[in-house]
Amino acid sequence: MLKKLFIIFCTVLGMVFAGGAYAGEIKFVQVTDTHVSKDNQYSQQILRDAVKDINSLENISFVVFTGDNIDPSNYENLEAFLKIINKLNVRYYLVFGNHDVFKSSGLSKKRYLEIVRAHNWFYWPPKPNYVFKRGEFVFIVLDGAKETIPGTNGYYKQATLEWFDQQLTKYKNRPVVVFQHFPVLPPTDDRSHKVYKPEDYMAVLNRHDNVIAVVSGHYHTNKEKMDNGVYHINSPSLIGVPNPYKIIDIVTTKGFSPMIYTQLREVEAN
Repeated sequence: MLKKLFIIFCTVLGMVFAGGAYAGEIKFVQVTDTHVSKDNQYSQQILRDAVKDINSLENISFVVFTGDNIDPSNYENLEAFLKIINKLNVRYYLVFGNHDVFKSSGLSKKRYLEIVRAHNWFYWPPKPNYVFKRGEFVFIVLDGAKETIPGTNGYYKQATLEWFDQQLTKYKNRPVVVFQHFPVLPPTDDRSHKVYKPEDYMAVLNRHDNVIAVVSGHYHTNKEKMDNGVYHINSPSLIGVPNPYKIIDIVTTKGFSPMIYTQLREVEAN
C-alpha cells in the first residue's frame, strides 16, 4: 500500500535575475540515502516500491539519487541497486555519498561509473562532477565524497569549486539547480556530518545570482531553508520511516520570481 502524503511547501525566490528573463516549469524526483545492500531485503523492497510509485506519476522529467545509494561500498550492492533503478521509466542521475565509494573495497569513483554504464548504456555522465540541462534549466552535480579515506564529513575540493565557479559563469543567464550529497548549510548541529571549510563553497555560491536551489541528503532529515536568495533543500532517507522521497516542482514566469514546490511522498513496502 502506498501512502500519499504529507508535506507541500512553496517558496518564492526573490532573486536578482528572476525578474522574468525566463518562463518554464520542470518537475523531478529526489531520492536520497537508499543504503541498498544485497543482504538487506528491506532496503531493496522499499526501493522497488518507490520506483513503481515514481513510474505512476505524470510529467516527471527525471529522478536524481543524491548519494548513499548503497551501503557498504562494493560491487554486489551497486549491482543490486542498479537492477532496481533501471526499471524507472525516466532518466536518472547519480550523486556520490560517503557510503558509495571506497578504493580499498574495489569501488573507486571511476570504477563505480564504469559499472553504472555497463548496466545502463544510456547513462552518460563520465565524471563525478557534471552538468545536464532540461529546457531553460541547468542542473549541476557536485561531488563531495572521499574515496581513499571515506568519512561522514563532506569535502568539496578546490578543483571542484573552481569547476563549479566556471559552470555558474558559463550559465550565468540561466536558472541553476545544484545536486549534492553533503549540504553546505547543515539541517542539524551534528558536527560529524558537516562540510569541511563550507566558507569556500559559500564564497563561490555568493559570487553568482543564478542558483535558485541546492538539493542534498546525508542527514536523513527534512529541512528547507532560504539563504541569500538560494533555497537549500535537505531531504530524509528513503529507508527511514515513513520511507519518503521528494517531488520538486519549479515554476518560472516572466516578470515574476521563481517558485519552488516540494512534496514528500511516502512509500510503504508491499
